[in-house]
Amino acid sequence: MSFRTRLAALTAAATLLTALVATAPAQAATVTYGQDVSGYQGSVNWTAQWNAGSRFAYVKATEGNYYTNPSFAQQYNGSYNVGMIRGAYHFAIPNGAGAAAQADYFVAHGGGWSKDGKTLPGAVDLEYNPYGATCYGLSQASMRSWISAFLNEYHARTARWAVIYTTTDWWTSCTGNYSGFWANSPLWLARYASAPGTLPAGAPTWSIWQYSSTGPFAGDSNQWNGTLDRLKVLACNGAC
Repeated sequence: MSFRTRLAALTAAATLLTALVATAPAQAATVTYGQDVSGYQGSVNWTAQWNAGSRFAYVKATEGNYYTNPSFAQQYNGSYNVGMIRGAYHFAIPNGAGAAAQADYFVAHGGGWSKDGKTLPGAVDLEYNPYGATCYGLSQASMRSWISAFLNEYHARTARWAVIYTTTDWWTSCTGNYSGFWANSPLWLARYASAPGTLPAGAPTWSIWQYSSTGPFAGDSNQWNGTLDRLKVLACNGAC
């Protein structure tokens, strides 16, 4: 994701665990630590990540309707194989292909879902445009319509509502701080600070908080707002 300053290859697991304890931000009473990665990280040592305390991972699968992560299989399957709950994410390009076409491309290239207890619903990454205008040249109403169409198509294809990754600033600027999606879509909030801060309008809570782009884990470091058992409920869409 374009927020991150890139992290070099991680060192020994013991060093990582020390860093996690030392740098963990203020948090809810119970959180579960995890991470997200993209093609930039390449081949990830998932055993080291697990030993450092990571228990879930989101892996970039696609961008627009033209890019697939060349390291997706190693990252997605590797995190699963060490015992993590993992999911895929799609970097949205709202001024590119249509929303439904991008959702279909995502599902076709790793963004699907299965009720196996270890697969999270796919996430749509909605953030500052790395290629041009912050809101991709769309009006707030057009952006809301694009997001709605993506979510609806993803739900039609997988029976799950996608997680929404965003920042409060981008959401406010580009959707008009729209509150209508949070009844179905969990919020994955990006904010590199000691606390999550203000949430987008209508969001009852953050489900995942991306709190650091500089460790302790490969890629970006995250917290799930609850126990590992509660994360499994999200993965299963209830009981498995």
